[in-house]
Order: sequence, then structure tokens, then C-alpha cells
Amino acid sequence: MSAATVWVLIALCAVVTALIKAAGPVALGGRELPAWMSGVIQLMAPALLAALVCVSALADGKEIGVGADTAGVAVGGLVLWRGASIVIGVTVAAAVTALLRAL
Repeated sequence: MSAATVWVLIALCAVVTALIKAAGPVALGGRELPAWMSGVIQLMAPALLAALVCVSALADGKEIGVGADTAGVAVGGLVLWRGASIVIGVTVAAAVTALLRAL
């Protein structure tokens, strides 16, 4: 892929992003969203984050793979679920992954 193609792709992504961001205010015209729609929109970010974590933890190229990183994410998630801070959760996940890879 040439440098010109990369910059055209970046420009197109920027334009599409601007159009998507403008679609909401244009469609609503200053009106408030219904309460049920606000609830759905608030749940989209955690759902997207969960999907990205699952893909990152389970993807091995084009196949599903379970390895040290999967175990690290699982243990880190368990620590976070039990109420630890995000710093502790990430540290535990990294430590478990490093320990399993060292073995």
C-alpha cells in the first residue's frame, strides 16, 4: 500500500467519523432523547469494551486460541469483579500472563 493510499484512507475515515458524529444532532434537531434510548446508549460503551476484551483474549490469528493471555485476562477480571482497583487488576493480569509464559 502506497503512502498516498494510506493518507486517502485516513482522510476518508476522518470524513466518515465527522458524518457519523453529525448524524445524531441533525436527526434529533435539538430534541431530547427518550429515556429508554439514553439507557441503551449508556450500555453501548461497556458492551463494546467487553467485546474488544473477548476478541483480544481469545483471538489467535483467524482461530480461537486459549493461552497465557486468556488466563491473565480471566484472573484480572475476577480480581476486578471482587472489587479491586483497576491498577491492581491490570497488574495481576500482567503477572499471571508473564508467569504462565515463563513456564
